[in-house]
Amino acid sequence: MTTVLMVDDQDLVRAGLRALLNSDPGITVVAEASDGARAVELAVRHRPDVVLMDIRMPGTDGIEATRRIRADPRLAATRVLILTTFDDAADVIEAVRVGAAGYLLKDTAGPELRHAVRTAAEGGNLLSPTITRRLMDFVAATPPQPAPHPGLGTLSERELEVLTRVGQGDTNDEIAAALFLSPATARTYVSRILAKLDARDRTELAIIAHRSGLA
Repeated sequence: MTTVLMVDDQDLVRAGLRALLNSDPGITVVAEASDGARAVELAVRHRPDVVLMDIRMPGTDGIEATRRIRADPRLAATRVLILTTFDDAADVIEAVRVGAAGYLLKDTAGPELRHAVRTAAEGGNLLSPTITRRLMDFVAATPPQPAPHPGLGTLSERELEVLTRVGQGDTNDEIAAALFLSPATARTYVSRILAKLDARDRTELAIIAHRSGLA
C-alpha cells in the first residue's frame, strides 16, 4: 500500500485529490496539511511514501517544506511530488534542486496522477510533458555550456537516441514506441544513461541533452 500525505491550502482541492487517490486500492491518503510547516510535522509523524506538495501556500511554501523533508534523515524514504498550477521553469529547477522527485500540474488526469504517485513511491522521477517543454525553453534562453557533457562518449548509439528523446520530453512509453523498444527496455536504457552521466534524474538528463545539442 502506497501512503500519501497531501499538502494544499485549498480545502476543495484536497477533497478532490483525496477522492481521486483513495479510489485506487493501492493508494491511501494518511494525512493532509494546508501549509508547509504543518506538512513537515505530519511527514515526521506518519512517514508517508509520498508527499503530494503544492508550492504557493501561506507561511512556509512547498519548496521550503520539500527542502526540510528531504534534509531530515528520518524521512529518507519519503518522496516529494510537486503538484501545482504554476509552470514557472525557475520553480521547477528549484524544486528539483531541493530534492523533489517530480513536478506535475493540477490539470494532470486522474490515472496519470495515480501512476505518478506509484512511480515516485518506487523511486522514479518524473515531469509532466508541459513542464519538460517549459524547462527546455528556459534552458534554451540561457548561455550554452562551452562543450558537450564529457560523459557522452561513453554512451552507445542507441543510448544517445534515448537521451535525445528524453531531452525532447518523451516519456518511457513514447521512447519505446518511437524506437521500437519495449517499455521495460526503454526504462533500462534511461537507467543506464543516468548512471553513465552521473545524473540524478530525467530533468538533469534533459538539460544535458539540450546543452549538448541533442535536443
